[in-house]
Amino acid sequence: MTITNYLKIKNKIPSTVNLLAVSKGFKSQEIKIFNNLGQKDFGESKFQEGFEKQSILRDLDEINWHFIGRIQSNKIRRIVQNFQYIHSVDSYQKLEKIAKVSFEELKNPFILLQVKLSDDPTKGGFNYSELLDNWGDIKKIKNLEIKGLMTINPKGLSSKENLELFKKCRALADALKLPECSMGMSNDWEEAVDAGSTWIRLGSLIFGDRINK
Repeated sequence: MTITNYLKIKNKIPSTVNLLAVSKGFKSQEIKIFNNLGQKDFGESKFQEGFEKQSILRDLDEINWHFIGRIQSNKIRRIVQNFQYIHSVDSYQKLEKIAKVSFEELKNPFILLQVKLSDDPTKGGFNYSELLDNWGDIKKIKNLEIKGLMTINPKGLSSKENLELFKKCRALADALKLPECSMGMSNDWEEAVDAGSTWIRLGSLIFGDRINK
């Protein structure tokens, strides 16, 4: 655990940027340590692992849980039941299903739509033109609150290339009048902040090396 890194980054980022501690692969006790330092937002990418930690840490009522992994249709109800934020909604069909389940569960989750801004077969998400073309219909969907966009850059990009893709995401969010951008991870968070990110997702940089990768 690298608490020093965490405190340095917290002091460095602007007040407009939120740090999301990506706790997947780390133990609930480690989450508790960061929570005691004032960290309230934690991200999980596998439902079962995240749910088990939520159960262990249920006495910590100030934690905000974010789901950041690929969404499986058969897990949508449980994700809606247990996560306040969903960062990884990558299709119109899943958005509609989340809205239907949210209505049934009397929930109103915060949604960030995942966008794919480069040709990377390992990443999912709305493409630029698809999102713009469907935006009128997307805005009409009820029982959820679309807060912004989320993107993951391909690995191996230069600092300049990362910055340019993040700027493209920020410009798209601004065009859609969305306030939030969830972009930037341990290897490219500084470029994301420079481009206007409002959520940086940091895991190993603050927790250390994962045991379960």
